[in-house]
Amino acid sequence: MKRPPDLSIVIPAYNEAKRLPRTLERVGEWVQRKRAVSGLEIEVLVVDDGSQDDTANVVVGWQDRIDGLRLIPNGTNRGKGYSVRHGMLEAKGRIALFSDADLSAPIEEADKLLIALEEADVAIGSRAVDRSLIETHESAARELAGRLFNAFVRLTTGVRFLDTQCGFKAFRMKRARIIFEQQRIEDFGFDPELLFLARRHGLAAVEVPVRWAHHPATKIHMFRDSLLMFCDLIKVRWNALLGRYPRRS
Repeated sequence: MKRPPDLSIVIPAYNEAKRLPRTLERVGEWVQRKRAVSGLEIEVLVVDDGSQDDTANVVVGWQDRIDGLRLIPNGTNRGKGYSVRHGMLEAKGRIALFSDADLSAPIEEADKLLIALEEADVAIGSRAVDRSLIETHESAARELAGRLFNAFVRLTTGVRFLDTQCGFKAFRMKRARIIFEQQRIEDFGFDPELLFLARRHGLAAVEVPVRWAHHPATKIHMFRDSLLMFCDLIKVRWNALLGRYPRRS
């Protein structure tokens, strides 16, 4: 019997049939190299968030090319936060990493997070620690909105990282599973909630500079989703006040 995976890679996907083949090709190549060099057992989970295109069939078609590739269906469209939570709780690896389907942070940057986890429970990819690593910038308006959001994150949650929103984070699941069990935000504002919960449960978290490139086909609507994300921060504080994030016994 194959041993349990050392690493799970979780990719939330909504209507990603066009981008997934290239993404799965790059992830598959990286997985193959890691297995050959370090002997890591790796699984890849694509969480289909109720896609209306051929996303699920694309994943199924790649299962004979990537050993350990699994399709995790949400059934209906629930949001990126729900998809990440679903995938992380389905993950069997002692370390689980989630990545955006467009690989804005190249999968090769996962090596940096894995090294950081040798001394931490949570490693988050960051665009802000070393902005020289940004290969393609967002618009000036998006970058400003991101900085304003980060300031509000600090004010409302006490989370002090420079970049909470990069969709590239890794966790030691024995310690970190509780934060996904308690996660309640289902849309794009889930990242600060995860980091708030990590802090609440005493997990050691580090911010790691990674290469990153903005993709113009991003599904985040700047004004609408920014407003919803600000509301999500208020929900996190409200949930904490209501005792919805009990500390582990």
